[in-house]
Amino acid sequence: MSVPSPDTDRTDLPAESDGFVRGLSQAIGGPVGEHAVPPAARRNRFWTAQRIVLALVCLTLAFSWVQKSPCQDGDWQKNIQYTRFCYTDVLALYYAEGLSDGKVPYRDHPVEYPVVTGYFMGALGLPVHALGKRYPEINQGKWFYNANALVLSLLAVASAAVILALRRRRPWDAAIFALSPILLITATVNWDLLAIGLAMLGLYAWARRNPVVAGLLIGLGGAAKLWPLFILGPLFVLALRSKRLVAFLIALGGALFAWLATNIPVAVLYRASWNRFFELNDTRPIDWGTLWYIGRYLDTKWNSGTPGDQGPFQWLSDHVPTLNILTYALTIVACAAIGVLCLLAPRRPRLAQLVFLVVAAFLIFSKVWSQQYVLWLLPLIVLARPRWGAIIAWTVAEIGYFAAFYAELLGAGGKPVIPEGTFVLAAGLRLVTVAVLCGLVIREVWRPELDAVRHTYADDPDGGVLDHAPDAGWVVALRRVFHLEHGRGKDGVAVDGTPPPAPVVTAVGGS
Repeated sequence: MSVPSPDTDRTDLPAESDGFVRGLSQAIGGPVGEHAVPPAARRNRFWTAQRIVLALVCLTLAFSWVQKSPCQDGDWQKNIQYTRFCYTDVLALYYAEGLSDGKVPYRDHPVEYPVVTGYFMGALGLPVHALGKRYPEINQGKWFYNANALVLSLLAVASAAVILALRRRRPWDAAIFALSPILLITATVNWDLLAIGLAMLGLYAWARRNPVVAGLLIGLGGAAKLWPLFILGPLFVLALRSKRLVAFLIALGGALFAWLATNIPVAVLYRASWNRFFELNDTRPIDWGTLWYIGRYLDTKWNSGTPGDQGPFQWLSDHVPTLNILTYALTIVACAAIGVLCLLAPRRPRLAQLVFLVVAAFLIFSKVWSQQYVLWLLPLIVLARPRWGAIIAWTVAEIGYFAAFYAELLGAGGKPVIPEGTFVLAAGLRLVTVAVLCGLVIREVWRPELDAVRHTYADDPDGGVLDHAPDAGWVVALRRVFHLEHGRGKDGVAVDGTPPPAPVVTAVGGS
């Protein structure tokens, strides 16, 4: 449990700890002064930081619903879904996946998503279809979209609540998520918030030292969208460094159980439908805005693209199996490098830092980078590096790409709206800003004294059983070989990775 201390056990104030926010605060008088009313005197007030953040995320989601409202009736004339930036797979796939005809996902129609997403679609879509048969005057697509928007919004609020629970001394970090234009624009483009909500709850369960529940939730998230399973990699390396492999194996077992329990019924009964997700991933060509798309465009500046006159990216575009192998290989190499970084870092990295790096590496090297995938990174970067300035710069690049992507779609069937080079530039800026965020996180892993979260917590508020755990002996020896460390360094970290003494011992879950 936390030991109260007037110097450290207090709410972080971004205008004091974040240089970007401190600069902006000058417009309203600067950071909070020494004569301001202390938090203890404001505890009876209703509008606490946590309630303000939850209200803000609800407001952002309400604006998101308004922003998508021109598309809710399904009457997409004159490309309104692109000119109003309101396109959503949720409405389009209600008809494309046969839900409007009462087809049961996987049994009656193959679904292009993992099974938990398919279950989710059916659980909301089939009742809407039944209601539409009873009341033919209703717009089934609109009802389906609104039902999904409501549940996905609740999952977004739950994700914000998890960030608040994990950062109880830093509640304003969650405002980065709550106020993000990324959330406003992409919240209901697809069903990604389903996997995000499950993954965030899984991280919270791990922080609360409940590896069974954590594993089950991560497994369910991985059965909705594959990426939550990537959390298991950082957990393994961190558990290896801190001799907590039993807890990891319990979480791994829970994840495998949840994934198998949700997948096996469909895989056994409707194997062809179950295979559709994997087949699409294998056969899908280079997608919009990826590293490979940018490379293929640059190849056109020197090569015609005809057989015998192709650049490397043009050649890969025509040889998808080789492209698949290359993307997998680069992702594995990047993850291995992250694992080495974890083992050699002066202090055991925080879980959120490694999870962000792994998911970002997957997106950077993937041949598919759909517009809504940006949502995967948003809560992770808030937990990994809650610095407003860099996240705002990345957000601007993402919104710029979003606009360029819709302009590209508008021109796909006729006269181009923007030059192809402009779209490639927007895609390049998105790629660069994500890479810069990775570089900044890596810098703080290597120099933990720069980590804002470690200024508030003694170790890792997301770590669960990893929190305050010393390094394994072989890791200490390995670090001595590479760093020649003796005693404690300038940040007070012992050779065995033990955090420096602090007047506050962080409770599980960041309390």
